[in-house]
Amino acid sequence: MQHQNQFKAYVMLILCTAFWSGNFIVGKVATFFEIPPITLNFYRWVFAWILLAPFTIKEALNHLGIIKNNMIAIMIMAFTSISVFNSVVYYALNYTQALNGVLMISTIPVLIICLGSIFKTEKASMYQIVGVTTSLLGVMIIITKMDLQRLIHLQLNKGDLWMLVAMLSWAIYSIIIKEKKINLRPFVLLEVLITFGVIFLLPFYVWELMSGKHLPINMPVLLTIAYVVLFAGIGAYILWNGAVMIIGANRAGTFLHLMPVFSSIMAITLLGETFAMFHIVGALFIISGIILSSKKKLS
Repeated sequence: MQHQNQFKAYVMLILCTAFWSGNFIVGKVATFFEIPPITLNFYRWVFAWILLAPFTIKEALNHLGIIKNNMIAIMIMAFTSISVFNSVVYYALNYTQALNGVLMISTIPVLIICLGSIFKTEKASMYQIVGVTTSLLGVMIIITKMDLQRLIHLQLNKGDLWMLVAMLSWAIYSIIIKEKKINLRPFVLLEVLITFGVIFLLPFYVWELMSGKHLPINMPVLLTIAYVVLFAGIGAYILWNGAVMIIGANRAGTFLHLMPVFSSIMAITLLGETFAMFHIVGALFIISGIILSSKKKLS
């Protein structure tokens, strides 16, 4: 029975990381149909809120005291994860390859270590310091395409630079959610975060509308929204939580390293993107950094 449960957890995690990987591909496809990035993110979370509401609102209202006591942390988490992260990712994909984006995003675990050390939430080992440095070198290789002149003359891709903002945003969210253990069920906490995140998104959504960037209503747009809501949003979250309950967060976390693999395969096969030499070199640095960062102490 234990082996069956473990196998079930592994299948759930593979599907979860595949769904999250697909979010980058769908985000890139959204640029082909001129879907405004903030509008896409806004509707993603509005529909997710509606679907979760019947199962979470009553419990959230019963725990208003917990929400009020953790208001600052909740607002920061909502802004960084719901409002900023995917809006910036969808925007950045207008200017850079999905391959670049997912390889850069894969360094978030080591960025969390870096920020945790800076803000004294977690002490970094020598392995982790070397790992962070190695992974960040990999990111720089991807951003500069192994051309130092791009860095010297600041001829960097706007999309890659915005992806750095997304990385920082999710790392901040991850640190806060780890340190600030809010006593709410995961789905209830998600609904609370979506509530505040959508409120923060609203003025930017209105600004996008007033700029003349309207959401075209056609089948590709509807399928895109359906994917980001049902698969990359709620579906992946259900699978992730279910697997963590079976095998624990640490073991589940290692499956996140499948995302660059899945996304790269999808980007090459579905979008026709080219896996260039700078992707290979950058990916090797990033993978080496992740492996080093996973070591707790010198042996």
